Amino acid sequence: MSNQTAVNFGFPRTMVAETSHWLVLVRPKQPTFGSLILVCKEPVQAFSDVSPEAFADLQVAIKGIERLLQDKVKYEKINYLMLMMVDPDVHFHVIPRYAGARDHAGASFPDAGWPGPPALGTAVDLSDDTLEALAQTWRREWRTA
Repeated sequence: MSNQTAVNFGFPRTMVAETSHWLVLVRPKQPTFGSLILVCKEPVQAFSDVSPEAFADLQVAIKGIERLLQDKVKYEKINYLMLMMVDPDVHFHVIPRYAGARDHAGASFPDAGWPGPPALGTAVDLSDDTLEALAQTWRREWRTA
């Protein structure tokens, strides 16, 4: 199951993982390497409307995200931003934070906002091929336990 927000972020081709109530997607525009979108699968547009089951399942999704990103990005901090200004369905922008830059597929991904707030306007726009390859690779490596 998906919603328009997930589709706007490239679902299903950007999907890394799916839990009972959440989708984890690679964010096409990467303010830092490993940026993800965490989308609630329930038809809710207010965080307070998320079911108790989805709140419990959020921990499962976050554990998987943090394991994956620590392994692949070696982040120093991680930001979960709920910026539902354009895409109305409940979702988070997951931004791994680090000093310096990370390299992937011949591109450099600096954290332009470090150590302050993330610089969302300074992002590497992944090509369709790179985006899909990254999602496929991370899908194979996903684990929550």
